[in-house]
Amino acid sequence: MKALDDLTFDNRFARLGDGFSTHVLPEPIDAPRLVVASSAAMALLDLDPAVAQTPVFAELFGGHKLWAEAEPRAMVYSGHQFGSYNPQLGDGRGLLLGEVYNAAGEHWDLHLKGAGQTPYSRMGDGRAVLRSSIREFLASEALHALGIPSSRALCVIGSDTPVWREKQERAAMVLRLAPSHIRFGHFEYFYYTQKTELHQQLAEHVLKLHFPECQEQPEPYLAMFREIVERNAELIAKWQAYGFCHGVMNTDNMSILGITFDFGPFAFLDDFDAHFICNHSDHEGRYSFSNQVPIGQWNLSALAQALTPYISVEALRETLGLYLPLYQAHYLDLMRRRLGLTTAEDDDQKLVERLLQLMQNSGVDYTLFFRRLGDEPAALAVARLRDDFVDRAGFDAWADEYKARVEREGSASETQRRERMHAVNPLYILRNYLAQNAITAAESGDYSEVHRLHEVLSKPFEEQAGMEQYAQRPPDWGKHLEISCSS
Repeated sequence: MKALDDLTFDNRFARLGDGFSTHVLPEPIDAPRLVVASSAAMALLDLDPAVAQTPVFAELFGGHKLWAEAEPRAMVYSGHQFGSYNPQLGDGRGLLLGEVYNAAGEHWDLHLKGAGQTPYSRMGDGRAVLRSSIREFLASEALHALGIPSSRALCVIGSDTPVWREKQERAAMVLRLAPSHIRFGHFEYFYYTQKTELHQQLAEHVLKLHFPECQEQPEPYLAMFREIVERNAELIAKWQAYGFCHGVMNTDNMSILGITFDFGPFAFLDDFDAHFICNHSDHEGRYSFSNQVPIGQWNLSALAQALTPYISVEALRETLGLYLPLYQAHYLDLMRRRLGLTTAEDDDQKLVERLLQLMQNSGVDYTLFFRRLGDEPAALAVARLRDDFVDRAGFDAWADEYKARVEREGSASETQRRERMHAVNPLYILRNYLAQNAITAAESGDYSEVHRLHEVLSKPFEEQAGMEQYAQRPPDWGKHLEISCSS
C-alpha cells in the first residue's frame, strides 16, 4: 500500500493544452478536517487507509497543499440544461487535480469539488457545502455497492469557511474519482464553437484512451459511439430497476463512460411512483423517474449531433435506434432476477408492468417489496405482502400468475431462490431521510452517523446485525424532503 507521497501522476488531459482547460489553484478552506473517507475508493489508488487519519490528508484535499506533479485544471464544456443549450459551462467549482495510475495500470482522475472560483464559475462562489458533499459521497459509494456504474468518492473534508445558500452553511470539499471526467458537453462545446482542430483532438484523445478496442474497427468513431449508447442503455436500465432518480440529466452531467455522474438532487424511490420528481426545481418534470429513459435517448441524440463531423447521420441514427431495445433487454433481465426468475418467457414484461401499476396505486415501498418477496417461498411471500396493496383482488390475480411463473422455473430449492434473490435485492438503500439524519448530525460536528450509514450501504445485500433501523420504511416527514440543485 502507498503513502500519499507515493502517488504516480500522468496528467493526460492537462497535456491537451489551454484550449481544453484553465490552470487554477484550489482555494483553501479554513480548518480542514476529515469528515469521512472510503477505504474502498482509496484502494483504487493503492493508498493505505490509515493515511486518511493524518493531518496532511485533510490539508491536501482541503486545498492547502498540492503534489508537485499535480496540474490542477478547470475544464471547459457546454451542454443542454433542461433542454436548452448553454454555450459555455465548465468546472465552476471543481478542479481536475491530476490523473493518477495504480499498480494495475488504471488511470483515475482526482477531481476536487468545492475548490473555489474558476473562470467558469459565472456568478457562483465556487464552493460546495457540507450537506451536498456528504450526499455525493454516500450516493456514489452506495451506487457502486449496488453494482450501478458510478464515479467514486474518496473523502469529504469539512471546514469552518462560511458560505451562503438558502442560509449560511459551511464549505466542504469532496474528492471524487473516475477514469475520465469528459462529458457529452465537451463534444458539444467544440462542435458548436466550430473549433475543428480542438474537436478532432478531443475525439482522438477519447478514442485512444477510453475506447482503445474501437480503434481496430472499420469505423472507429462509430464503434465508439455505439459503445457509449450501449453503456448508457445499461446504466439507465439499472437506475430504473433499482429506483434511482438522478434529477438533473443535463448533457453536461452525462459521462462519455456511461457512469452515474454529477450528483445533485438525486433520490431513491421510497414508495413506487413512476412520476416521481426528485428535484424541486424541475417544475415540468423533465427529469422525472419515468422520463429518465427517453431523456437518456435525447441526450445521446445531442451527442450524436456533435459527432456528425466523424460519423454519417444515417449511421448515427441507426446506432441511436439500438438504445431502446438494449435498454429494454437489460431492464427486463434485471427485473426478472429481482423477481427470482432465471428463464425468459414472452409475458414477463407484462408481469412486471402489472406489478408496478399495482405498487403505484397502493404506494408500496419499492425496495422492501422485492426484498420480502425473496424472504420466503413464493406462495407464503405473496400472502404476507398482500396487505400492502389497496387493490387486493388485483394483487391476488397478479400473485396467482407469479406463483405459476415460479412453478415453471423448475426445481431450485427455496434456499437457492432466497440466496439468488437476496443477491440482487438490497435490504439497505440511501433513502433521503437517512442521508438527512447523517447530515444534521454532521452539521453539529458529529460524523459518526455518516460513517455508520456509509458502512451499512457498502454491503446493501447483506443483513447486518443491529442495523434494522436502516431497513425500515421512512417516516412521513422523510418521504417529502425537497432537494434542490443548490450546493
